[in-house]
Amino acid sequence: MSQERDSGKPASGDASDGILSWTAVQLRDRLRSGQTGAEEVCEAYLEQIRRHNQDLGCFLTVDEEGAREQARQAAKRLSRDPHEAGALAGVPVAVKDNIVTKGLRTTAASKILDNFIPPYDASVVTRLRRAGAVILGKTNLDEFAMGSSTENSAYFPTRNPHDRERVPGGSSGGSAAAVAARLAPAALGSDTGGSIRQPAAFCGVSGLKPTYGRVSRYGLIAFGSSLDQIGPITRDVRDAALLMDVLAGHDPQDATSSRRPAPDFSGLLERDRKPLRIGVPRQWMGDGLQGGPDPEVKRAVQQALEHLESQGCRIEDVSLPHSEYAIAAYYIVAPAEASSNLMRYDGVRYGLRADNPRDLQDMYRRTRTQGFGDEVKRRIMLGTFVLSAGYIEAFYSKAARTRRVLLEDYRKAFAQVDLIAGPVAPTPAFKLGEKTADPWQMYLSDIYTVTANLTGIPALSVPLPPGPSGLPLALQLQAPHFQEPLLLQSARLLG
Repeated sequence: MSQERDSGKPASGDASDGILSWTAVQLRDRLRSGQTGAEEVCEAYLEQIRRHNQDLGCFLTVDEEGAREQARQAAKRLSRDPHEAGALAGVPVAVKDNIVTKGLRTTAASKILDNFIPPYDASVVTRLRRAGAVILGKTNLDEFAMGSSTENSAYFPTRNPHDRERVPGGSSGGSAAAVAARLAPAALGSDTGGSIRQPAAFCGVSGLKPTYGRVSRYGLIAFGSSLDQIGPITRDVRDAALLMDVLAGHDPQDATSSRRPAPDFSGLLERDRKPLRIGVPRQWMGDGLQGGPDPEVKRAVQQALEHLESQGCRIEDVSLPHSEYAIAAYYIVAPAEASSNLMRYDGVRYGLRADNPRDLQDMYRRTRTQGFGDEVKRRIMLGTFVLSAGYIEAFYSKAARTRRVLLEDYRKAFAQVDLIAGPVAPTPAFKLGEKTADPWQMYLSDIYTVTANLTGIPALSVPLPPGPSGLPLALQLQAPHFQEPLLLQSARLLG
């Protein structure tokens, strides 16, 4: 079986080969020029989903009729005035299933929301619709975004298009696998501790976690409210910039949304910049963090840094001395916030309700027992414990102080360099079932990504050539707050 077939990509000579091979930017340009039509593009992707979704498990819900109607409307807008039709007019996009969509089932991959039909759109979905995007459906994830492999979905796991015996990463595994397998040219994910970047790395696509507050969280089903951020998963950084042009900006419905004006991401991407200073944390590339990265990952990162140096960048050694405490702090803060956020799922207002409860307490207990999976229950219990009387100071308060210490580490590092570079994950994609029996080993998949969420800085996963294993590899770039354009510009140097 050829690699293209195995990855879900169309075989040579397939009638839709051209459409499915185009990036989002290329699709936009062809739609505007009339070289292809919005309805033709929509049908090509719906057919690809029909052919491959059962094997890969990327989508939980496919909105065929809704997508066709959106494509028809986009075609009308494009026929009237292509350049006023919207930045994404006719471009299909997949949406992670923890982002609410009006009238379209949204489950967060949990049985407790199995039949939830939201009465409103998330702000990012409203922005996509205004830009003329065609929303194909809702992608699979770890339940409530709690996981690093998309094996915690209450419905079925997602498989990596490059090797179906391996995970696509998580929690945005459905979105990353859909883009990698050409079931969508672009997708939305959410990132609480690496959930955009790690699956993008495992699937060989680009994934951007914006600065906290750069993109509205209104309508994102909350996991860790001080950590969550929505961002794009795309084939390349030009597509990421195009999506950010649509998604970024202040939203009065989100109290944490930044009032800083959003830049022209696509325009800034084309500008030449002076050579960059790129810092490599010695704690990340040595054996300081749980033994350091896998040799294949380490070599790929070193080769990428050598390439950046050949492009005129200056590579410097920097220190993030408190990185070793980041994973512990994250797995106190995130479960604590999850414990609070998930209290609302009680069987009273919406979602699952246990049948024939004896009393209110019985309804609460059986609804949450039946509705939540094991990993969600584990994090609720952990979060409730660290917030309980007698333990909040010993655990949660210390984790909160660790966040401030990590932020100071980054402030000092960014006084020396423009960007920080290193691995996204310690290994390439691991096998399905390999880490499910050991939660701590699964948590360590996020060891290089959680610092960006704890500090709120933007970070980008950039695909690199596969190593000896043939699996996708990636470089992580991090920048000061609101410097997403710098991340995207530097990623272009990698080709």
